[in-house]
Amino acid sequence: MWKQAERGESDFIPLFFPWYEHQEYRMEPPEDFVLTDEEEELKELYNVDNDQLYWRRWAIRNNCGGDPELFKQEYPANSEEAFLSSGRPRFDIKTLFTQLFGANIEISGDCSRFTLKVYKTTIPSVLKYNFNEIQPLLEHFSLGIISGKDRNGQYVTFDLLKQPHILIAGETGSGKSTQLRSILTTMILSKRPSELHLYLGDCKKSEFHIFRKVEHVQCVLSTSKDIRKMLKHIKRELDERSDLAEAFEVSHIDDLPIEHKKPYIVVCIDEFVMLRKDEEIMEILTEIVAIGRTLGVFAILSMQRPNAKVLDTTIRANLTVSMGFKLRDVTESRIVNTPKAHEIDVSGRFIMNSDKLYELQAPYLKIEDAKSLLSPFMVSNEVKEVFSNEGKEEVKQLTKNDIFGRLN
Repeated sequence: MWKQAERGESDFIPLFFPWYEHQEYRMEPPEDFVLTDEEEELKELYNVDNDQLYWRRWAIRNNCGGDPELFKQEYPANSEEAFLSSGRPRFDIKTLFTQLFGANIEISGDCSRFTLKVYKTTIPSVLKYNFNEIQPLLEHFSLGIISGKDRNGQYVTFDLLKQPHILIAGETGSGKSTQLRSILTTMILSKRPSELHLYLGDCKKSEFHIFRKVEHVQCVLSTSKDIRKMLKHIKRELDERSDLAEAFEVSHIDDLPIEHKKPYIVVCIDEFVMLRKDEEIMEILTEIVAIGRTLGVFAILSMQRPNAKVLDTTIRANLTVSMGFKLRDVTESRIVNTPKAHEIDVSGRFIMNSDKLYELQAPYLKIEDAKSLLSPFMVSNEVKEVFSNEGKEEVKQLTKNDIFGRLN
């Protein structure tokens, strides 16, 4: 039918849009980026630029398992590639095997060669948060993160020191906010206030209010002006820790002498896309994810609508763990690097891309339950001491509005 339309032998009009005409398929390449012979040919053949070719290289590695032929099937450059005989079959493989074995299956690989797994158990649709169940799984980690349960009914965990910096994305009602609450609560319950400092940015003024009086929490801020002050303080902390590591000739702050030990710092900003126009904020965030791991400073960033312009190459490359809850479309799933997250239809379900791809159910922690768990760590005074962001690093007593942002 396509060939007939191309030859003008039918009433259909052939329309084809190659991958390089999609504006979101671009990435700024690093300074040492060098084109291969194949990429030079593509550049001449299709008049594509280096940003598009660097994205193509990234997509082959991350979305196509390193297979250039699979890239042609998934992102065709011409109509011939779109109809490769080794591409997708005429029937839906997953639908076929679901009819045979039920919904509790997993298919990996491409369409010509794939692996089918049939599980005896299923991922729970609701997973109630239970710290007593979680705690033993995190004891051997320096800064443990509980992700959720997989198809085998097993918890998936990781150490933030080994897999630093997290991106969490998901539309309203997907479970993203609950996952943030679960991660922060677990860290607070697992670490002493002297071992962990939390700096929270709540751009929507709706997510982090329950953490304001927690002893571990240095501040909860909501305006870009206040968050910029907070990050400038973090920047000075990065510089100080870097100087200490150099002076004592250690590769990680955990190896500093006991008298110079530093707490881990976690900077968590919800809906950080609202800060994208503040260049200073974005520069400091980029520095945190680039060098923060060895200095004990980590970032957790979340957003509802993933945007390739906000998640530039440097930030995206250093966010080693991505959690994609329900997303709007395949483009957003690709930006977050969580394939098929747009197909999720269960609240709290997400795709995690870290050492490998996981489909998980996040622990569900109600606000009331979180408050109860956090109550032993609450301090009576709402005003906390933070460094002044201007001039010398002197301690300044701030007001409630300075620390927490204006409520109105």
